[in-house]
Order: sequence, then C-alpha cells, then structure tokens
Amino acid sequence: MAAAAQAKPSAPSADPVAEPLEEKWQRVEALPCLLTVEIPVPNFTVSDLVQLEHGRIVATPWTVGQDVPLRVNDELIAWSEFEVVNNQLAVRLTELA
Repeated sequence: MAAAAQAKPSAPSADPVAEPLEEKWQRVEALPCLLTVEIPVPNFTVSDLVQLEHGRIVATPWTVGQDVPLRVNDELIAWSEFEVVNNQLAVRLTELA
C-alpha cells in the first residue's frame, strides 16, 4: 500500500475575490485623487475671468448653509457646506450622493 501523499501547504491565494476588503483598500489608499468643491457663479464671463486678480471678490448667489457639490475625479460623491475651522475654510459633508 502506498504511503499517503502529504498535503503541501497552499500558497497565498492570488484570487482577488478571496482577499479581505481591508487589504484591497490598502493597495489603493495612497493613490492621488482630485477633490473639488463647486460654487456656481452664473453669468460669469471671459471678461470677468481676465479681470481676476489677488484680492478680487467674485459675487455668487450661494448663501451660507446652502449645500454645494463635492466631487472626486469629476464624480459627485457628496453634498457639503463651507465652514471656518481654526481660521481656515473647510467643508463639512452633509449628504452622500
């Protein structure tokens, strides 16, 4: 009678589906992305653009507390509002898209 073959230890699975979710995210967490917060400025013209300079104020109908779109790589991911935190302008997420 032949001796039973010993089972070899299995190599780590190359199947990405079997990989835990946390490990999947670790591979992409350091990738750069562009975060954009948009405030609409209707009736803005090329002439207005040419006249932009340091300290110039651009009027907009946006009001404090009104949600503005927050995009990552041009994809809408949430709505947010502006607030001041330690003398810096910040955005607070108000609703995920």
